[in-house]
Amino acid sequence: MNILEVLNMYNIKTNELDGFTTRREAFKKLTNFGKNIAMAAIPVGLASVGSNKAYAQGSVSVLDVLNFALLLEFLEAEFYTTGLHCDHLIPDGKDRAIFEVIEKHEVDHVEFLKAAITASGGTPIDKPEFDFTAGGKFKPFTKYAQFLALAQAFEDTGVRAYKGQAANLMSNGAVLTAALQIHSVEARHASEVRRLRGLKGWITQDERGAGMPMETQAVYNGEDNLIQGGVNVTTVTPIGVDGVTEAFDEPLTMAEVLTIGGLFIKP
Repeated sequence: MNILEVLNMYNIKTNELDGFTTRREAFKKLTNFGKNIAMAAIPVGLASVGSNKAYAQGSVSVLDVLNFALLLEFLEAEFYTTGLHCDHLIPDGKDRAIFEVIEKHEVDHVEFLKAAITASGGTPIDKPEFDFTAGGKFKPFTKYAQFLALAQAFEDTGVRAYKGQAANLMSNGAVLTAALQIHSVEARHASEVRRLRGLKGWITQDERGAGMPMETQAVYNGEDNLIQGGVNVTTVTPIGVDGVTEAFDEPLTMAEVLTIGGLFIKP
């Protein structure tokens, strides 16, 4: 099952997704997307992943990737749930409606990944304890600007993290399809949060954006890459450097993501 088939199944029109950042109805339609892809993807061969060594590439198995993704989704889900329960943090209206939908997506992603890991014969990791102040560096639950900044950093990290693990999932189509579907949802989260902050919906070169703490720069390092498929894209298009880097998301390795996320995990 490909992404277009799943969108059609749940009556999500592609033309609505094109206008996603300006049409909240399209955003709302994705509220239960995580649950839906769980129903669509789990029966398609997932139960055999854990026992088949061919599904592992190098030292990173499909189960490793699923638990890695679960860690990220635990972090995001708890961040948004906590923020939504803080009185007077997120303004009522458009902002709150957006974060309510994002939070539901992340909770759905957690449940989907736990189910996928169990169906694969693995054991989901326990949710760690998080410190979203990063040892006192941030105050995301008392200062809305900092909540937005960390939301942007987490979503931009998630997009690059899922892309970075795609190669480790190539041998299992069901898992790869589900991961790419979650990647698409995370990308829309990132775009929406960036626009709430008054930024473009995409990353330009390796710029973290106005108002982003220096500690978040690791999320954006490497996004100024111009080489795609061994070709310097600026040599085959009149589009400038900014446009080329905006057109591609660069992958982050598992180690890079864990270093970023580790700032917010209690030892």
